[in-house]
Amino acid sequence: MNQKHQEDLAHIRSMMERSSRFISLSGLSGVFAGLAALIGGLYTYMLLETRGIGYFRGQDVVLSDNLVSHLILVALIVLLFALTFGIFFTIRKSKKYNLPIWTSATKKMLFNLAVPLAAGGIFCLGLIYHGIYGFIAPATLIFYGLAVINAEKYTFSDIKYLGFSELILGCISLFYIGYGLIFWILGFGILHILYGLVMFKKYK
Repeated sequence: MNQKHQEDLAHIRSMMERSSRFISLSGLSGVFAGLAALIGGLYTYMLLETRGIGYFRGQDVVLSDNLVSHLILVALIVLLFALTFGIFFTIRKSKKYNLPIWTSATKKMLFNLAVPLAAGGIFCLGLIYHGIYGFIAPATLIFYGLAVINAEKYTFSDIKYLGFSELILGCISLFYIGYGLIFWILGFGILHILYGLVMFKKYK
């Protein structure tokens, strides 16, 4: 009788978890998003080298309008791939475990995620408009970290560790302007891959 009571409580907790949190998030989404960021970061490094910009040679970097447009395009492609992988693995996991995707928890999570991201996007557009490129990488890391922390209460609580890691990394990069690409690769590439592997192992 006691065992049945415990099973009922476990079932109730599981139903409450499903209704109040978005749990279709797959760790593989983080892994592939990180891989996309790594590829994008390495491509950016090679692009700078081909343009005669020695990233690790202590040179003052002057970016032409054409090169800035190219780098923005690279960032948008990386974002597109990350979103595509996220949607694909989320749908795959939800079908595998018969989990609903579009719930009130999903809407709340996306809203809490979108507000800091939208503010960060506008802030970065302002930096680009004024030609202040050195602060773009720190800003993207900081606002992304804030967005993840803000959305944590509607999905797996473990995601807050990724958010705080991105936030701290972004704050550190503010004091190493000119090395934003390195911090960008560490934050959006390496951290995403490590987080994704941990989440996949824990919640597979």
